[in-house]
Amino acid sequence: MRRTMWSVLGLVLASAPADAQSLRDKISELFVFSPGQQPLFLSGTGTHANHFITSASTQNGILISFLGNAVGTNVTSIPASATSGGSTFRFEGGAPVRTSVSPGPIFAERAQTLGKGRVFVGVNINRLHFESLRGVGLNDIRLNFVHENVTGAACDSIEGRSCDPYGVPRLENDVIALRLALDLDMTVTSFFVSFGLLDRLDIGVTLPVVSTSLAGTSDAQIISFAESTAAHFFGGTPSNPILSTSRSATGSASGMGDIALRVKVNVMQSDRTSFSLLGDARFPTGSAEDLLGSGHFAARALGILSAQFGPFSPHANIGVLLRNTDSLNNAVLVTVGFDHLMAPWATLAADVVTELQVGESKVTLPGTVTYDVPFHRTVEPTNIPNRRDDLISASFGFKFLTGSGITIVTNALVPINEGGLRPNLMWTVGLEYNF
Repeated sequence: MRRTMWSVLGLVLASAPADAQSLRDKISELFVFSPGQQPLFLSGTGTHANHFITSASTQNGILISFLGNAVGTNVTSIPASATSGGSTFRFEGGAPVRTSVSPGPIFAERAQTLGKGRVFVGVNINRLHFESLRGVGLNDIRLNFVHENVTGAACDSIEGRSCDPYGVPRLENDVIALRLALDLDMTVTSFFVSFGLLDRLDIGVTLPVVSTSLAGTSDAQIISFAESTAAHFFGGTPSNPILSTSRSATGSASGMGDIALRVKVNVMQSDRTSFSLLGDARFPTGSAEDLLGSGHFAARALGILSAQFGPFSPHANIGVLLRNTDSLNNAVLVTVGFDHLMAPWATLAADVVTELQVGESKVTLPGTVTYDVPFHRTVEPTNIPNRRDDLISASFGFKFLTGSGITIVTNALVPINEGGLRPNLMWTVGLEYNF
């Protein structure tokens, strides 16, 4: 078992990004209409080329950075595997006394510790194909990039009137309407080991190896309000402009994700109930630019309550997730469920896994844009809603004990709300072993 785990880990770590550009750069390419230029730069339009670029328009910059952050930080939203599984023991008078009946949950924690000197090792493979962002399909994201509001003497000389109203001069009404389609796949292979340092104290580490592939297309159309010659276009001339274009980008990367260190302390244990505290520190060891890691430090603290009624073992985890970043909120973590020993070799595990955002979102999407001239109208920047990124999922799986003592793990995790970047299904297969 151990030789197999290290062989697989070595093979995966030997992999490298498929090309020199990072995957975040690949996302940015979908907004670059002129090679070597900034996103939203319009080549061939002379003095009007910079009117949409992100440095000239905060609103457009927020839209593009929001998409990059949503894709780049999803790795940290994948639930972590349980820190202990299989049989757990305590020692009384030098003799081991079993403290659990079933091999435990899959994405929840149970309060029992392994027992002094015992080791729990395993590997889980989690596979995701992301389908939606805040309920909007990734194959149909709509973005409307607006013109900067030109003010000052330069504008007065064009039309001889104040430029304060949005829409003066008339070219300010031009909009780049873009339809974005993303195809994003991720495989996270987590190697984990926990060690019973004392009867009531476990320590552990999780080493995730992440493989991400991205394919995207963008179709852009300039909605022009020009009366005769166009001010903004992707190519051609003002009298014969090219007002539509398409871009595509593909890439993949593999490597180490964010390493997690864990400590679990059993505070109270009786024949029927147990209570423990767990601390989890996740370090930004994965490349955020290649969508392999979060790019920031995060810490998790949980209170774990477990009970045991024969073969039926309910549990509840309540805690907090603290993130050291300005772009993501902290979260309250609540997981409730049970594991049930159906036969000596088969266990059912079911949970509701939640990550509930604390406070208002640190990054909000731009609001409705209102034009005053040549007539009153509004433009919505995107079809992605401004809503909380609460994550609520249902987990349902099985553990099968083999004759060799290795436990086979299978699980399906299904979102039941529309917060954040989500797959329709995350499936998991894995192996666990304790000794």
